[in-house]
Amino acid sequence: MSARDSDWDGVRLHVVTGKGGTGKTTVAASLALALASGGRKVLLVEVEGRQGIAQVFDLPPLPYEERKVAVAPGGGDVYALAVDPEEAMLEYLEMFYGMRRAGRALTKMGVIDFATTIAPGLRDVLVTGKTSEAVRRRGKNGKRVYDAVVLDAPPTGRIVRFLNVTHEVAGLTRVGPIKNHADLVRGVMASPETAVHFVTLLEEMPVQETIDGVAELRAAGLPPGGIFINMVRPAGLPADALESALEGRFDVAELALGLKAAGLADGPADASAIADALAEEVSEHARRTRLEGAERETLAEVGLRRYELPLLADGVDLTGLYELAESMSTQGAA
Repeated sequence: MSARDSDWDGVRLHVVTGKGGTGKTTVAASLALALASGGRKVLLVEVEGRQGIAQVFDLPPLPYEERKVAVAPGGGDVYALAVDPEEAMLEYLEMFYGMRRAGRALTKMGVIDFATTIAPGLRDVLVTGKTSEAVRRRGKNGKRVYDAVVLDAPPTGRIVRFLNVTHEVAGLTRVGPIKNHADLVRGVMASPETAVHFVTLLEEMPVQETIDGVAELRAAGLPPGGIFINMVRPAGLPADALESALEGRFDVAELALGLKAAGLADGPADASAIADALAEEVSEHARRTRLEGAERETLAEVGLRRYELPLLADGVDLTGLYELAESMSTQGAA
């Protein structure tokens, strides 16, 4: 499946959120690679100041500028931007008030930090505003500079407040540049060209947080996208063997005889001990598989497209990112 035959044709801004520990940044980076495949240009943005993008691509810390970080399959390019709220504030002051020099003076005085501390919604407006500008930006030829933008967003518990910028600045001002800017950002975030994707694991807590996040997103009138189920383990054993283990029909004595016959045990006692340990491992795997199946069914009730990404045996590195990107493309996510 090509990058242009995806479930998200027409989507220009892909917002990626998820509970901490689910691999949100890894999934965002892989999605950027998948979207760029086939010769497209994609911008990957992070806003939390963790330099997570630099880490997953094994690069030095990123400056506050758009920089090419990877070549996608088929020759596409992935650029990255680590948004700095202070620099975004200076751009804002210059754009609306022509006050960049004054802004730097305010920075030295700590006024900007003070302003974004007492009005955290303003910080979100600044970083989401930078992202929405990249989505709208056109080159001299009139075409969009980026075919798509992927935003590595804050965790699920904060995603609605982060994206619902118009509501967040309502208490600050009802007219003027800040309000107009927030309305413009909200227009991008709530448009059909935006999709908010959730990253989860097949575990109770992240699944429940995903369900709650989707409900909050819908209530706020923001567009839910898909669910990326990360770190999925292979089944390992046939369904009938797993069922036997769950029902206690696993023949440990037969397994011990097989181990002894294969020369994998020194004697009956050793074979029995190994068989007992293996039986416990199989039972644990069967229980986990059953629980994961139940979480899959729970996620299916949400009604969003789901994509399963494999657990990377060698951990997350650049090769792993490409492997995940390929999996996404194969499943139609990009």
